[in-house]
Amino acid sequence: MKFYEQKIAGVFLIEPEPFEDERGVFRRHFCEQEFSENGIITDVKQSNVSENKYAHTLRGFHYQVDPYEEGKTLSCLKGSIYDVVVDLRPNSKTYMQWISVELNEKNKHSIHIAPGCANAFLTTKPNTIIHYYMSELYAPDSYQGFSYEDPEFNFVWPAQIEHISDKDKNLLNYRDSLEIL
Repeated sequence: MKFYEQKIAGVFLIEPEPFEDERGVFRRHFCEQEFSENGIITDVKQSNVSENKYAHTLRGFHYQVDPYEEGKTLSCLKGSIYDVVVDLRPNSKTYMQWISVELNEKNKHSIHIAPGCANAFLTTKPNTIIHYYMSELYAPDSYQGFSYEDPEFNFVWPAQIEHISDKDKNLLNYRDSLEIL
């Protein structure tokens, strides 16, 4: 695997090095040694699969706060997503900055999101399947989220959001959400 650190410290675009023959393709999705060599937490405490029926489905922005901050690694197994990562670490040089990447079944890339960062993704194709794993268990009392329309960030989405949960639709802007903590 090749690891490309993004402008947000601790956030990596991970490119697989697949082996292909007449049977198909084989690639590693996780390697404790390679992740560790790149400073990525290798404790995997939870793994999830997100199946999305429709294109233009938005999930996020989600993250967990201390003591259960989590690192996440996402991969798109089928379909395509536009993933946005926001640095929420006050002591970071890129605090309140964001990046976006496209993950899809063709490029087979993954994104590792450092603890203290939030992410959201928008599906760009129907029947998109995302696999992701976290360095911490889901902790409801530590869970936080904020609006994908927060004007402070001026997010650019590649398409109109058509499908979103009521929970995500009703999230507050980031600074407003901090006031209720």
